[in-house]
Amino acid sequence: MISHTIVIIIYTIALLLIFLYALAQLNLLFNYISAQKKSDDCSKFDLSNPDEIPYVTIQLPVYNEMYVMERLLDNIADIDYPKNKLEIQVLDDSTDETIETTRQQIEHLKSSGLDIKHITRTDRSGFKAGALKEGLEIAKGEFIAIFDSDFLPKKDWLKRTVPYFKDENIGVVQTRWGHINRNYSILTRIQAFALDAHFTLEQVGRNSKGHFINFNGTAGVWRKACIIDAGNWEGDTLTEDLDLSYRAQLKNWKFKYLEDVETPAELPVVISAARSQQFRWNKGGAENFRKMMWKVLKNQNISPKTKVHGLLHLLNSTMFLNILIVAILSIPMLYIKNEYAHLKPYFYVMSFFVLSTIIFFVCYWIMYKNIYGSGIKNFIRYIGMFFVFFSIAMGFSLHNSIAVLEGHLGKKSEFIRTPKFNINTLKDSWKNNKYIKKTVSVHVIFEGLLMAYFGFGMYSAFIVGDQGGDFGLFPFHLMLFLGFGYVFIKSLTSKV
Repeated sequence: MISHTIVIIIYTIALLLIFLYALAQLNLLFNYISAQKKSDDCSKFDLSNPDEIPYVTIQLPVYNEMYVMERLLDNIADIDYPKNKLEIQVLDDSTDETIETTRQQIEHLKSSGLDIKHITRTDRSGFKAGALKEGLEIAKGEFIAIFDSDFLPKKDWLKRTVPYFKDENIGVVQTRWGHINRNYSILTRIQAFALDAHFTLEQVGRNSKGHFINFNGTAGVWRKACIIDAGNWEGDTLTEDLDLSYRAQLKNWKFKYLEDVETPAELPVVISAARSQQFRWNKGGAENFRKMMWKVLKNQNISPKTKVHGLLHLLNSTMFLNILIVAILSIPMLYIKNEYAHLKPYFYVMSFFVLSTIIFFVCYWIMYKNIYGSGIKNFIRYIGMFFVFFSIAMGFSLHNSIAVLEGHLGKKSEFIRTPKFNINTLKDSWKNNKYIKKTVSVHVIFEGLLMAYFGFGMYSAFIVGDQGGDFGLFPFHLMLFLGFGYVFIKSLTSKV
């Protein structure tokens, strides 16, 4: 009975934490809706006046980007901004033949009058953060725009972002990510779905009420003075962008999020690439929780509500751990429920937490209809997309939970880049990509075992109890079975 009590306590705590997170998302939804009614009356630089045009440095941190480098440089060279006020730094940490091909393309662009520099390092200390910091030391710009190699800003991008810095309190302007290959596969669609939720509900919901948001590592502009004042780039976490964002906001710098400025980018098309990206983001989030928790709690200049939202923001990735705990314990709980009749009131109360799923369903629908439109057909498509997304997200929960635990426990690991592909529709064109990880993680074996485990959970629904079964958790176990099955099978088959 003691073991049953422990299972119930852990299960209940995990459910409560998920419900708390759902309530925070609901609050962000209300913030998001109210923000849509507000007009943008910020003072801005008048870029038609030469005296108001600030100097901008564009930083392009790259590492072994054979497939997208030419596309990136051609795109950045086409940005519409006065050449006498624009500098481009290619922060190239590459270790392969792209060093030479990039150098040749940069020399060609220089001949057109573009101020573009090829900056290389022999020591990759600090990884991306180290490259950005080194480039900053010689950057001419008062403002620093940053783009990862898979981003393709539109020609007017600087003219739509830089003017907001007329407000001297603004340290960062961040734009919304777009997805040039959203419809390539189920994998890209569910990644786009998750990112769209972040870039609508979360970024707008927090920013509109003055809560902390994060620079997303790319597709944004920093005020150079803000970077310096906040302590500059640091490479002690895997998400240096989140780290610097919190340090800047703790020093009272304001962030401006522009939902209406979309910056197109490429989503990972192979599950191994998505796994490495997810691992980095989730471990980095946990590392930043360890680094920033007390700084947020002790800060006297922010409201209690901003502190709560800030801590939940830093704990975003830890929700995967709670989901995994609830998932694994749900099968023992099914048997406990049917073995101990006196616990039935507890299970009636626990069914209340189905509200968490309903809250997520409503929040994500608002995001979805803003992108695709309302109407019955789009709503039906949304229902399918929601359950596919939730299933596969849960299928990633073991992988992401390991990342989260490593982050919370302080285990250090190398910055693993996400391979880029430069494909939109050619289904097989990624198979010869030289950067794809060719080994299967041992975690995949456990994902296969969890697929079988939740298959047993579905079978259990038919055999427990005296009334012909208990199917209350059957949909949950079905989604887990499909989610872990998808991740397991794709991880085994998406190999060169």
